[in-house]
Amino acid sequence: MSFVKIALLGMLIVCALGVSLTRNLLTSLIIYMAYSLIMAVIWMLLESPDLAITEAAVGAGITSVLFFVTLKKIHAIKGDRDHEQAQK
Repeated sequence: MSFVKIALLGMLIVCALGVSLTRNLLTSLIIYMAYSLIMAVIWMLLESPDLAITEAAVGAGITSVLFFVTLKKIHAIKGDRDHEQAQK
């Protein structure tokens, strides 16, 4: 096994542990996005470009955007406008 594959596997494990141990939803979502991108790179190394493109588009792209929108809707992410209103 090459060093790159071992490093990617290590980063994948760190991301999986990070998502499960993080209490902040936004941080957890960002770690999840990194996990999806690492998985896309691993699929490319395994010479499966169709799965890599799907993982990058759906895992890191569409799913992450939907999670961001959901967190914003349930007010888990506070915007600048909310911060300004709290100061007044």
